[in-house]
Amino acid sequence: MEDYWKLKIDGIKKSFKNNTEYDKWKENVLNPWNKKTHYNEKKYKNSSGMDIRELYTEDDLPDNMDKILGNPGEYPFTRGIYPNMYRGRLWTMRMFSGFGTPDDTNKRLKYLIKNGETGLSIAFDMPTLYGYDCDNRRSTGEVGKCGVNVSSLADMERIFKDIDLSEISTSMTINAPAAILTAMYFVLAEKNNTSLKNISGTVQADILKEYIAQKEWMYPPEAHLRLIRDMLAYSTKNVPKWNYISVSGYHIREAGSSAVQELAFTLADGFYYIDMGIKSGLNVDDFAPRMSFFFNSSINFFEEIAKFRAARRIWATVLREKYGAKNPKSMMLKFHTQTSGYTLTWQQPLNNIVRTTVEAMAAVLGGTQSLHTNSYDEAWALPTDDAVKVALRTQQILAEETGISDVIDPLGGSYYMERLTSEIEEEAYKYFSEIDKMGGILNAIKSGYIQKEIAETSYRRQLNVENNDETIVGVNRYVDENEKPINTLKISDIAENGQVRGLRDLKNKRDSRKVDETLDRLREAMKDDSINLMPYIMDCVREYATLEEISNVGREIYGEWKEPKIY
Repeated sequence: MEDYWKLKIDGIKKSFKNNTEYDKWKENVLNPWNKKTHYNEKKYKNSSGMDIRELYTEDDLPDNMDKILGNPGEYPFTRGIYPNMYRGRLWTMRMFSGFGTPDDTNKRLKYLIKNGETGLSIAFDMPTLYGYDCDNRRSTGEVGKCGVNVSSLADMERIFKDIDLSEISTSMTINAPAAILTAMYFVLAEKNNTSLKNISGTVQADILKEYIAQKEWMYPPEAHLRLIRDMLAYSTKNVPKWNYISVSGYHIREAGSSAVQELAFTLADGFYYIDMGIKSGLNVDDFAPRMSFFFNSSINFFEEIAKFRAARRIWATVLREKYGAKNPKSMMLKFHTQTSGYTLTWQQPLNNIVRTTVEAMAAVLGGTQSLHTNSYDEAWALPTDDAVKVALRTQQILAEETGISDVIDPLGGSYYMERLTSEIEEEAYKYFSEIDKMGGILNAIKSGYIQKEIAETSYRRQLNVENNDETIVGVNRYVDENEKPINTLKISDIAENGQVRGLRDLKNKRDSRKVDETLDRLREAMKDDSINLMPYIMDCVREYATLEEISNVGREIYGEWKEPKIY
């Protein structure tokens, strides 16, 4: 497969001719002007360390541009996956929501729906993300603080009280216990007499990026990958509108990667899940159409747009050429975008509204299918109602007032945009080749290679900021010495106390014998790799077994895992 990546790299290189037009302009016009004005030329680079020239010309368009550009809705989908893009349907507007108790989050969701949100996105607290109940000692002080707490199906029922699951799609940002939260959502739909064939949404579930970046796991990688395989197979058969995994580059970028690294490592994870589905006996066209992606949109405007366009082209090309996909839907890279968290500053927080707007514009011009805009106060805390409304209104203004959605891929054909898209594509292929030499993405993670690549990129950027080689307004330039604190959302300890009491009551009311029986059946099923675990987890959920009780069965069978030292 290394030869395949090399062929792709060589093909991109050969598609560009010598840039004689630029060379002549620089020699005859630019250099004399710089000499006359005493301008000392400096190098400009983007977040991926790629050199950025002053000028791009017709020579920067690839020879095979018509072939690799195509039209919207046609292979290789560089210009967008749908023929009419936002003219046919605007991107889904999702605001990351979840804090305190399920009742608190239910109120926030209804508030956002009332204000025009078109898709739900649920954030969970740290205990939930690690598979612990709210009454565990490890959960003390963290319940409801960075997302909503869910310890059982009863909490899921409260989150979605009076919300019709058949009328709105839901995205859940959960990874290690993704199979359990997905089972809760499916069982909730059943209890509400909603057919699983009619619910739609996405569960993040991408455990590989947890080992790379976010560091929230319960078991060794192979155990989590089995659970993803089982979700893939179960959802493909029983929940046709459900995206069983959202392969996430967002957290890779938040950990400090460059745009190229985010793209390459995310797609490498995606290819691994494709391999896994095929090994489980599925045809690629049976399950690939339900895969989705989750990218970061950061502040380097043109680089982000080029990244999104390159992502679509790479995914389509590799799915068709390497995996033999025939269904165009398998080749369509559908993605959600969230504006950058690491570009938000606690200094002069209102500046973050501008940053988020620019990042949201890049996502839309890049052709995203759904979008979350961060709130200006999120460098301080979870957002207030007022701040989250401004973030939602930012999307609505872009959609309704600017004309940004009127034309598909308006930067397509730009000398700079097409060159940058191809260069990012080439750099991604170089990473795929390197990962293959290591035996694949799992080995690259276990060896610490990918984590080290990100850490070194993050370190270099921090040095640039500290040395004032990179400007962050309000932080290392245009600093305000007399800043005042802003009002922030505060989560009371009352939320934790209420959740613990509720869980205690649930355990007293449920049928403990049935809970133990379902957990025992799950335990036995986990010992046989050929058994799909989703029905067993759903049985546990129906009897109100808790998140931690179900997670602990896996801890007992699979054990735990520690990441490698990279320095």
